[in-house]
Amino acid sequence: MNKDFSHYLSQSGEVGFVRRVIASLVYVEGLPSARTEELIAFESGEFGQVMALHKDAVEILNFARTPVKVGIRAARTGHTVQIPVGDALIGTTIDPLGRLISPQEFSEALTVERAIYAMPPSIQARARITQPCETGVTIVDLMVPLGKGQRELVIGDQKTGKTYFLLRSLLAQVRSGSVGIYAAIGKSKLVVRQVEEFLIQTGIADRVIIVASYAEDPASIIYLAPYTAMTIAEYFRDSGRDVLVVLDDLSIHAKMYREIALLGKRMPGRNAYPGDIFYIHSRLLERAGNFKTQFGDRSITCLPVVEAPGGDIAGYIQTNTISMTDGHILFDYDLFVEGRRPAINPFLSVTRVGRQAQPDIKKEINQTLITFLNTAEKLHSFASFGAELTLPVRELLDKETKVITFFDQMAYEVIPGNLQFYLFGLLWNDIWKERPKEHMSEEAHMIASLYTEDPKYRSKIDGLVAPCRSLKELLRVTKTAAKPKPQGAINT
Repeated sequence: MNKDFSHYLSQSGEVGFVRRVIASLVYVEGLPSARTEELIAFESGEFGQVMALHKDAVEILNFARTPVKVGIRAARTGHTVQIPVGDALIGTTIDPLGRLISPQEFSEALTVERAIYAMPPSIQARARITQPCETGVTIVDLMVPLGKGQRELVIGDQKTGKTYFLLRSLLAQVRSGSVGIYAAIGKSKLVVRQVEEFLIQTGIADRVIIVASYAEDPASIIYLAPYTAMTIAEYFRDSGRDVLVVLDDLSIHAKMYREIALLGKRMPGRNAYPGDIFYIHSRLLERAGNFKTQFGDRSITCLPVVEAPGGDIAGYIQTNTISMTDGHILFDYDLFVEGRRPAINPFLSVTRVGRQAQPDIKKEINQTLITFLNTAEKLHSFASFGAELTLPVRELLDKETKVITFFDQMAYEVIPGNLQFYLFGLLWNDIWKERPKEHMSEEAHMIASLYTEDPKYRSKIDGLVAPCRSLKELLRVTKTAAKPKPQGAINT
């Protein structure tokens, strides 16, 4: 998109004229050789993308924030929409057309361009997911584990803590060496600014790319945002880096595409969405995965977000995206109201490939927790009938309260894997059995702070936990470490 209109006109030898404009859609007569998704240049300096070919006109999606004028000329460019890519993108905020939004300039010129619409890699190009993808959120890492290359849907009602989870996942993965990409799809400028401030405060702003489309942007620009983010992710994958992509959120993206389709008079289907919305999202998400490259296996882990108003996960877009991802993490509004943070429902959340990438000890912890929480849930049903509870039952229900408290985390708190194991060992060994849950929570936060701030303490915990290969061994070493020491000794 760097050349002027006359260049494209002389190159193609075809000229069209704008005959009708409907919001973001422009209808051009002429251009007999135009093809779908081709980039079209307007005489006014704006660009658009071919959306449909009619008998008497070409339907073009205009990327300008203001409508083009009827009567101006249009020319084919011969290629699809492309954006500049390169390492200089890291640490910047760009719009879906690759133009800089953040105050700083690119550290170097971006000379490589990639088409934002690419065919998903074939089965032969993909590799089995074998590496865990830690999010720093205990309930996810232990109960709904993810693997690098997984596409895990994040679904839930508004204001239930989804963004906090996404930012913590970005933080954990960027600290482990991955490139982070956050696509804000039709968000307010305040939300994008809050994301930028989080990245600055946590010290990872220079390792994350934000692709920002705002609520006031035209539908055409918002529609491009997730494709731009995925294209950038593919560049870094091909450069030998693992990538985490957050698409926040595809509900807005679907609404924008519906607006474009209805303006183009394409017949809506179920719930008023066009029939090809499934294809639009599936070809996007299929571009994520674990791939064979010249640098070895490299992954694009994708966390798409979908809103579930009122907790309804049976809507059209919700079921569509559930069916095309490798699992989902459900943020439950009722749990949020109860004060659970994060408000993740582990029983209604699913991970289809994450467990195959986990070490055996984590699989043991996962199965132990699922069995225990299922048993506690059944006892809750029994207790609701007013039955007198025996001492073992009361102790089990008290332990369930401790487990729920163990899963609670502050908004931006990230807990590394070894620390999760250590705290779980203390919990399962009943070290906090006689203490109120408030004291347990305070002590867990104190241990987490000490682990983060004191390298000696961190290496000591890592030295205890890292060699453990089974749950039995983990419980043994944490129990020994938690025993009272003789006076003058340092207690873990």
